[in-house]
Amino acid sequence: MEPFAIATGTMDYAQNVFIRVHTNAGFYGVGECSAFPMIVGETQDTCLVMAREFARLWIGQDALDIEARMQQLHSFTAGNTTIKSAFDMALYDIAAKNSGLPLYKYLGGAVRDIETDITIGIGAPETMAEKAAHFKATGATILKVKLGRNAHTDVERIKQIRNAVGDGMRIRVDANQGWSFDDAVHALTNIAPYNIEFCEQPMRTWHDDRLPELMALTPVKIMADESVYNHHDARRQIESGSCRYINIKFSKSGGMLEAKKIHDTAAERNIPCMMGGMLESRIGLSAKLHFAYASSNIKFYDMDTCMLGHLTDPCVGGVKYDGYFLSIDDTPGIGADANESFLADCERFVVGV
Repeated sequence: MEPFAIATGTMDYAQNVFIRVHTNAGFYGVGECSAFPMIVGETQDTCLVMAREFARLWIGQDALDIEARMQQLHSFTAGNTTIKSAFDMALYDIAAKNSGLPLYKYLGGAVRDIETDITIGIGAPETMAEKAAHFKATGATILKVKLGRNAHTDVERIKQIRNAVGDGMRIRVDANQGWSFDDAVHALTNIAPYNIEFCEQPMRTWHDDRLPELMALTPVKIMADESVYNHHDARRQIESGSCRYINIKFSKSGGMLEAKKIHDTAAERNIPCMMGGMLESRIGLSAKLHFAYASSNIKFYDMDTCMLGHLTDPCVGGVKYDGYFLSIDDTPGIGADANESFLADCERFVVGV
């Protein structure tokens, strides 16, 4: 993929893993995860090693008992949420296919308009402003701007972007844990006049205890991202007054089963959520769209992953973009699979009886 820079590092290729979980009913479920080592601590290689172990656990087990299958993985190892999310996704694909329903209907959802933001990676202020103007010209109405490498330059980045796109576009920012407390106060206070919708994860998670203080010092709303991996994290962040919003990502939650618990925990406390992700292909993105359709408390959509410079599309079927709006056909399950010609050039292994 085209290089993509955030506060914690630059990715120039997507470290993705694709799986198929086969059943004795004659069909399989698909799953995809995207390792982002600077955030989640997993790589493509660690995912592949754990995938072998997980697959052995499930031989002969009931694929429709999703909670029991995921508990097997959690009992086997703590963490490793990225590769767990691929196995979770495959189970939900199986369950929906078994019911003959698109995944969103299996989850009790309904189609609605979903418009994604489009992300600008960290660069020189003038370069980021040019990109923002380009996205506006292509019909984008929501920008997500990566910040977090230098608080003073970050203010200039937002100033130039706002000047380039005018007052009509929504701008949200993501510091990816890049600021200290003092830097966060400086940056958020000084970008607030440019009408910023919210800021994701301004500081490292070890400064979570200072988030209530930060929220009292700046008018920019805070969205928890790396601080929330599960619904217990969500409850702590919300009840401590540390965030106004939460970003849900399957790579953090370990998949849809836990993502639903995060969603419901936030909904019970009137904290809206965002559907986010790492660098998944349209396979993983399709699962995210189904989940968003079925999750009424997801109010923000950061689902531009396949527009951020993927140079190859391995997906057959799946989600479609109409400008910055997403849709998917009503086929059973997730409705996406990997192209066999693409898989022919990939490393692969089989675990089975």
